[in-house]
Amino acid sequence: MPQAPAEPVTRYDIDSLDNRDPEVIGRFAARVLPLMRAYFRPEIRGLERIPDGPALYVGNHNGGASWDSYTFFGEVHERRGIEHVPYGLGHELTISLPVIHQMVVPLGAIRASHENARRVFARGAKLLVYPGSDYDAFRAYRDRNRVIFGPRRGYIRLALREQVPIIPVVSAGAHQVIYVLDDGQWLARALRLDKLLRSKAWPIALSFPLGLTVFPPFLHVPWPSKFFQEALEPIHLEPTGPEAAEDPAHVERCHDRVLRTMQRAMDRLAAERRARRGRRHPTQG
Repeated sequence: MPQAPAEPVTRYDIDSLDNRDPEVIGRFAARVLPLMRAYFRPEIRGLERIPDGPALYVGNHNGGASWDSYTFFGEVHERRGIEHVPYGLGHELTISLPVIHQMVVPLGAIRASHENARRVFARGAKLLVYPGSDYDAFRAYRDRNRVIFGPRRGYIRLALREQVPIIPVVSAGAHQVIYVLDDGQWLARALRLDKLLRSKAWPIALSFPLGLTVFPPFLHVPWPSKFFQEALEPIHLEPTGPEAAEDPAHVERCHDRVLRTMQRAMDRLAAERRARRGRRHPTQG
């Protein structure tokens, strides 16, 4: 018998804000979040600090696939409602990959650009960015408790220009879902991937079931590392506006303020996480 033609794979316009589907987000929160709670045992705090209206969530990026993004999205949806669930700016290559594309775009992933960000804020919505991008997502294991943004300051200029508060979101433990031996910045330069793919890091990592890889292990099975996540008090930068966004010294001062605030929170959460492990395993340091 002739077989029915296969259903075409859905491809989305990654610049459209209309792909985000509240029903998909609701189903995700109801079905996937309980599994992720059981697997990662996340402790997510500070969601009561999230203000109404447009705002820029700024997070530290972890483990390539950023599993902590999904736990945060799901918890915000459940405890604060869909209006506080952010759109997410993503690298064009990453959010265009098969399977990942079909999964993350209906959840609100859009191509990373200032124009797309402006349109999100014009809707009165929130946006999540990871300024460290590949620098942070593929930092070496020895730097797992550091917030690494590298030279990127576009997130500050965006917040200043659009006059929206920054809500720092810090995750400790989420980077240990893989073991990054080296971030491979040298390899990215040698292979010209910084030019071809706009990737500044090309990690050498151990993950399950892929083993040792010399490429981003996006399709790994994560190690069940416990997450501690916290939304910090909103940061209102002053002064704001287009002129402030074009002042390099002011941009750098604002960046330093955000980075110091997030690193202090990371130090605190990482210390708590170590203390918890020590109480469970008194023979370990």
